[in-house]
Amino acid sequence: MDSRDVKPLQMQASSLDGRDFSNMNLENADFSFSSLTDTNFDGANLRNAKLRFSALDRTTFRNSDLTNADLSFSSLLNVDLTGAKVEGANFSYTSNERSFRWQDISLVGILQNKGWIGTCVAVLLGALFLYGMNAILFFSAEIFYAEEPIRVTLYQFLVVNGVLSGILTILFTQGLTQFMDVFLKKLWLKHLILTFVIAVTNILFGIFFFTYFGTEIFIAYGNRYPEEAAQNAPWYWYIWGPISVANAFYYLKRAGQQLSRKISDQEYQLLNLEKLKTRAELDALQARINPHFLYNSLNSIASLVHEDPDKAEEMTLLLSKLFRYTTGRKTNDYFDTIENELEMVETYLQVEKVRFGDRLHFSVEVRENELSQLQIPKFILQPIVENAIKHGVSRMAEAGNIVVKIYEEKDWLHLCVHDNGPPFPETMGAGYGIKSIQDKLKLIYGEQARIELHNEPAKTVNIGIQRSAIGQHQNLYHAVSS
Repeated sequence: MDSRDVKPLQMQASSLDGRDFSNMNLENADFSFSSLTDTNFDGANLRNAKLRFSALDRTTFRNSDLTNADLSFSSLLNVDLTGAKVEGANFSYTSNERSFRWQDISLVGILQNKGWIGTCVAVLLGALFLYGMNAILFFSAEIFYAEEPIRVTLYQFLVVNGVLSGILTILFTQGLTQFMDVFLKKLWLKHLILTFVIAVTNILFGIFFFTYFGTEIFIAYGNRYPEEAAQNAPWYWYIWGPISVANAFYYLKRAGQQLSRKISDQEYQLLNLEKLKTRAELDALQARINPHFLYNSLNSIASLVHEDPDKAEEMTLLLSKLFRYTTGRKTNDYFDTIENELEMVETYLQVEKVRFGDRLHFSVEVRENELSQLQIPKFILQPIVENAIKHGVSRMAEAGNIVVKIYEEKDWLHLCVHDNGPPFPETMGAGYGIKSIQDKLKLIYGEQARIELHNEPAKTVNIGIQRSAIGQHQNLYHAVSS
């Protein structure tokens, strides 16, 4: 049988706790409003399935296919999604703190439901809105086109009374909202108090407005049209309008606040997850750089142990100083001043100068003194200098020269390393040192930093960071680390 002929499984509002649906084909299945606690969906095909408003606590979806599935408004406490495909899945307003409650159903969520419930609610709201709009248009047309002065005057009175009553209702609802949200907890009590206050204020306003502006109008209209049924309507008939408006306004205001809070919470969680991911990746880069440098340095020391023990001792002391510097700081602190970074670079160069002797010359230049106190990512210069030694000076018979320059130009901070070694090949890919710097810059600054390799006019590796981004990202990562 063609799979397209199979009708999708319909199990709405079902109790399915602890059931085993592993490796089943449940494409397009509908489990909306169901209890699925401790249910096993491992390896199941749930493409386009609906699990809206469902309790999914401790449910497992390992290696399942949830492509385009709808899990909106469901509880996801301790859910296992290991290996699951979730492309296009809808997790809007899911909760990882508590199970589904009927109080969590909102008007927005119901309207988003494409089933008969959402359709009925949308039709009802549309009818009420259209009814109100037609009433407004009717009274407006009567005012502009009616030829009887008594009827026009009455309708003008009713329109003004309705507008003023609406303004009064919204203002009182707005004021009561702030009070009730602070001192009251139960939602039904808030609506009850709001209903009472709005009813009383509109009755008092109606009496006042009718007494001073409407008495003569209604007497004249009653004498002219004594048989109209609307004149026999009880006074409380007209109170339901303001009460309905006030309660609807309060409901929508609360729903809007909750929606904004949920969106903000989700954005905050996503932001924190992204920051944590970035921190983990930076930690990994930091851990990789240090062993790489240690490996090269120990090789240099090993080559001198038998040839020149004094130089080997000197290198060991310098290396000890260098690692006191690198390990004496917090491992989750990714920034340090340019001054401290250059001190580490100079110590590293001194280590290598013991090895190369007169074959190595170096200088460090900071064009403006105030730049020394700017904070940059740690170990951003050392791998570049290390590459200059490894791929430049070590391959030259004559003396090698390394120049480190720090300067600011057109709102960009430039960290440059020059060497007079062999030029960069035209097809050179990024080696480990350069790649680690690229990764750091991308993780921390995104498009606000770059690294460039040049052979002309001199062989140079240039790191550029927008000056405005330095303080901004430094403060951000300090806040995350704290």
